[in-house]
Amino acid sequence: MQDWRPFVYGGLASVTAECGNISIDTTKTRLQIQGQKIDVRHTELKYRGMLHAISRISQEEGVRALYSGLNPALLRQATYGTIKIGLYHSLKRVLFKDAKDEVLLINVCCGVAAGVISSCIANPTDVLKVRMQSQGESLARQGLMASFVDIARREGVGGLWRGVGPTANRAAVVAGVELPAYDVCKKYLIISGFFKDNMFTHFISSFMAGLLGAIASNPIDVVKTRMMNQRKLRVAELSPTPAGAPTSSAIPTSIYRGSVDCLLQTYRTEGFMALYKGFIPNWVRLGPWNIIVSFYNVNIVAAK
Repeated sequence: MQDWRPFVYGGLASVTAECGNISIDTTKTRLQIQGQKIDVRHTELKYRGMLHAISRISQEEGVRALYSGLNPALLRQATYGTIKIGLYHSLKRVLFKDAKDEVLLINVCCGVAAGVISSCIANPTDVLKVRMQSQGESLARQGLMASFVDIARREGVGGLWRGVGPTANRAAVVAGVELPAYDVCKKYLIISGFFKDNMFTHFISSFMAGLLGAIASNPIDVVKTRMMNQRKLRVAELSPTPAGAPTSSAIPTSIYRGSVDCLLQTYRTEGFMALYKGFIPNWVRLGPWNIIVSFYNVNIVAAK
């Protein structure tokens, strides 16, 4: 693991992709948290889709609200993207000295391992990003470090890793689906004779891999977003004041006990399609993200 280029290129690619996709990611978060029965803050179905969300958020909160959570998002990609892509290529080089000897199944396992490890490490930044996107400027004004400290103080250090289970699962599913999907799609496009092994074929393969990744991971992504958005306060924080009111009126009266509980409650109270809330922005986000990141990956391989 002495080659530093995958780590540097991976981090740069991830940060670049996130800058272009953060507004879409904000609409995804808003769509995924709305309509909940367990959380009284988000029972209303405010947005009909991605474009309607962009329009309404811009009108009611200003265009700047679409970029809520940008700072933790960039910090997340600087850690998650750097570790994920760098570790993925490094693991492959440990197992295969020559790229020609690579086996798809082993590559998928390397991608899953890199995705799980990096997503677990970067989970605190993901928690803060989701909360800033859902609450807009009200939380963003608090600042990055102050927000991390506030979460740790009021929810314990575990609060920074709320939703880490579905986060790791999502990373594993995305890696397990997108890597082989990209290879298979590109292979058959070239075999068809209508496409050559060029950048255009790479774009199409990346976008199709993003579609399949979104289909497979969206239910887990909904669970992840909803769990991260809920604050699990310590008992002291929920004690009533002398006036009889809770110290934090912004906290839901009940929370999801875990990933399975969130999945089942969402299905029972909102139906199966609720697990695919935010699917369009999820796909639209993953497509360009894969194209940009994979473009850097191609350059990494070419540079070797």
